[in-house]
Amino acid sequence: MASSHSSSPVPQGSSSDVFFKKEVDPTKHIRPVQSLPDVCPKEPTVTDQHRWTIYHSKVNLPAALNDPRLAKRESDFFTKTWGLDFVDTEVIPSFYLPQISKEHFTVYQQEISQREKIHERCKNICPPKDTFDRTLLHTHDKSRTDLEQVPKIFMKPDFALDDSLTFNSVLPWSHFNTAGGKGNRDAASSKLLQEKLSHYLDIVEVNIAHQISLRSEAFFHAMTSQHELQDYLKKTSQAVKMLRDKIAQIDKVMCEGSLHILRLALTRNNCVKVYNKLKLMATVHQTQPTVQVLLSTSEFVGALDLIATTQEVLQQELQGIHSFRHLGSQLCELEKLIDKMMIAEFSTYSHSDLNRPLEDDCHILEEERLISLVFGLLKQRKLNFLEIYSEEMIITAKNIIKQCVINKVSQIEDIDTDVVLKLADQMRMLNFPQWFDLLTDIFSKFTIFLQRVKATLNIIHSVVLSVLDKNQRTRELEEISQQKNAAKDNSLDTEVAYLIHEGMFISDAFSESELTPIAIDTTSQRNASPNSEPCSSDSVSEPECTTDSSSSKEQISSSVTPGAVDIMVNEDVKLSDLELGKLANNIQELLYSASDICHDRAVKFLMSRAKDGFLEKLNSTEFISLSRLMETFILETEQICGRKSMSLLGALQSQANKFVNRFHEERKTKLSLLLDNERWKQADVPAEFQDLVDSISHGKIALPEKKSGATEERKPAEVLTVEGQQYAVVGTVLLLIRIILEYCQCVDNIPSVTTDMLTRLSDLLKYFNSRSCQLVLGAGALQVVGLKTITTKNLALSSRCLQLIVHYIPVIRAHFEARLQPKQYSMLRHFDHITKDYHDHIAEISAKLVAIMDSLFDKLLSKYEVKAPVPSACFRNICKQMAKMHEAIFDLLPEEQTQMLFLRINASYKLHLKKQLSHLNVINDGGPQNGLVTADVAFYTGNLQALKGLQDLDLNMAEIWEQKR
Repeated sequence: MASSHSSSPVPQGSSSDVFFKKEVDPTKHIRPVQSLPDVCPKEPTVTDQHRWTIYHSKVNLPAALNDPRLAKRESDFFTKTWGLDFVDTEVIPSFYLPQISKEHFTVYQQEISQREKIHERCKNICPPKDTFDRTLLHTHDKSRTDLEQVPKIFMKPDFALDDSLTFNSVLPWSHFNTAGGKGNRDAASSKLLQEKLSHYLDIVEVNIAHQISLRSEAFFHAMTSQHELQDYLKKTSQAVKMLRDKIAQIDKVMCEGSLHILRLALTRNNCVKVYNKLKLMATVHQTQPTVQVLLSTSEFVGALDLIATTQEVLQQELQGIHSFRHLGSQLCELEKLIDKMMIAEFSTYSHSDLNRPLEDDCHILEEERLISLVFGLLKQRKLNFLEIYSEEMIITAKNIIKQCVINKVSQIEDIDTDVVLKLADQMRMLNFPQWFDLLTDIFSKFTIFLQRVKATLNIIHSVVLSVLDKNQRTRELEEISQQKNAAKDNSLDTEVAYLIHEGMFISDAFSESELTPIAIDTTSQRNASPNSEPCSSDSVSEPECTTDSSSSKEQISSSVTPGAVDIMVNEDVKLSDLELGKLANNIQELLYSASDICHDRAVKFLMSRAKDGFLEKLNSTEFISLSRLMETFILETEQICGRKSMSLLGALQSQANKFVNRFHEERKTKLSLLLDNERWKQADVPAEFQDLVDSISHGKIALPEKKSGATEERKPAEVLTVEGQQYAVVGTVLLLIRIILEYCQCVDNIPSVTTDMLTRLSDLLKYFNSRSCQLVLGAGALQVVGLKTITTKNLALSSRCLQLIVHYIPVIRAHFEARLQPKQYSMLRHFDHITKDYHDHIAEISAKLVAIMDSLFDKLLSKYEVKAPVPSACFRNICKQMAKMHEAIFDLLPEEQTQMLFLRINASYKLHLKKQLSHLNVINDGGPQNGLVTADVAFYTGNLQALKGLQDLDLNMAEIWEQKR
């Protein structure tokens, strides 16, 4: 309808609707710049001083009763006095109100469709009753009842209050009489009358409104033909014109000033940009002098950071400035100069660090300087600085040995340095104790040198690992930042508003104020860096020493704390993780190389001293001391560097092999001399040898230490007692046992020669066995020593000596087995072969003793004749020889072995006697000859059993007779 769009005196299509999205306190006349209102791009609007809200709406009764069923209002009626422009003017849609389409109700329709279907189904099942007539009837009856409460006087057509009767009827004066003491009651009565009349008025108004609503169609038809409505619209048009005039005045008073302020703010920001740009140019202009100052204090990292930052500023923020067209190339040349200076500085540092006095402390020389140099070299990708350090290590190792030799030689007065000019020749003039002290000093200096190298390389390694760790964390932060930015871009709804003036964006004004804190933070970080360039005295404050661009790079700062290195790294270090990992491995390899260098120099020092056979002439004690010193140094370097160097170990093994050869040759020669001079007579056993075998019995396989003089007063024993058994030995065997213990002790002192010692000891034992066999069984002692004959006593003594060695072979075997690797156990078979050879030799000696008596029996019994006297001379000679044999071996061999030997001799005797009796045809027939033979045999048996230890010997002489056929 006509009035449905014009119920308010303010046009609803006005552009000012965008300001009234929510109710705002009307007392706040001016809004801040950050909350500037959106405006129409065609004509300016301002905020009304007294802002209109829905609560200011005043609707008259005709406007409220406009017919909402009319599809279109009559435009001719409403616009005939407003002009043609009023209808054609288009209202600009609000920027804050979204465009509503059918798609916005799709979700709601989907949710309510099911409920609508249920509702329609319920309506079909239970149709609602016709309550309209009942409600209308009820309303009509209620209205009639209410109207009956109103007095009839008010319903008269001629009702007029100017009539006195009517007035008195409506307002009786009795209620207003205040005479007497009825004032309070009259006041109450008047108030009651007023309320009653108000009640009547309300009833009438309600009924009128009801009646009007029932007759709205006729009422609207009547209203359209009224000229009064035209007058009202004319007044409304005039009110709109006045309102527009007021809005124009308000726009001039309030909006133009605010827009001018925005323009000034933009101008100010542009001026600040120009000012900051000029200050940045002034700062960049001071780059070269500042770099010179930093280089004068060896602040290479700070200089490189300043150059990098300046180059980036030139490329991004000062690009195209004519005055700086040559600065970039100058900075590149300066950067190349810094690279050369850093390499020279690192070489100087390495020389100073490695050549300072070698003391016990291994503190790092100028740790902060080292970290700064390493980080600068990494920043510039100069990864060959480790080669410089390696070359300096080699030179230092040479100088350490040279200085130690000079110091030692200068302390020896016997060496005339004027005559012996070469330092190596002077060193060769030192005796073993002096040379050993020199070697000890060199090893101690090398140990300190390696500890110092390790400490320095640990710092370099920490820097590399810190850079690697920081690179990884930077990548992780970048990934997280990218994920956050992607999420933010997806959820961000950008609203762009236009300024009327010059087509600028309001967001520009806001962005300047938002970017300023970022620029301040960036500047603070740049100026807070210890390596960055400080602002000059004529510069502005710190927030103005930078630009508002976010492309400025923050500086690299490093802080060194005792025991830890913390390095702040950004994208300036262009090394990849693979390169950093390879560099870390090279640092570890350099530490291994330092150990190898020390070992190589030590080997050369040893070889220079060994030219004249000095090391090969060392005795066992000296060589063992040297070996232990070298093994200790090898172990210490392995603990420091984490890897065993093989050069010195190889030299030690080579010298050990030479030592073993000389050791073995000396003892083999000594044993050979002893055997060649041995007369194979029983020797007395000194107390020290008895103590030696006793210590072996207690599990201590080593030469006993020399004791006080009380031991020397002990008398030597006739035999050697070993675990309860007595051994009659020759002097050579006693010395052989001592030699065997020397081999075992050498293995304990030099474990690396265990296998060689085992082979040499096996050879020594074999030599003793073969040589003693040659001398005794082979009768070589007759020519070598000059013995007249090899007696049974010599044979028995030789057998007992062999038995003593066999007794100790398992002990020796166990000693070597405990010091061999499992894969070397096959070498123990040598002891099994030696044991077998010794047992064979002992058996041959026993056989030789039996053979001696066998030849005697053959000689004597071949002349035996069965005749008187009894006993015969033959049996007397046999018994005499048996007694001599017993006398020779009983004190040398154990009783069991003596009995076994005489049983074998008796068997040989019975065999020869049986043969002779068979030859003489003497049989066991009880005749005279049989009696004579029986008497001789009884004489032999009696004499033999009368010998010591042979009383219980079962001779079984019945075997001498032939069995009867």
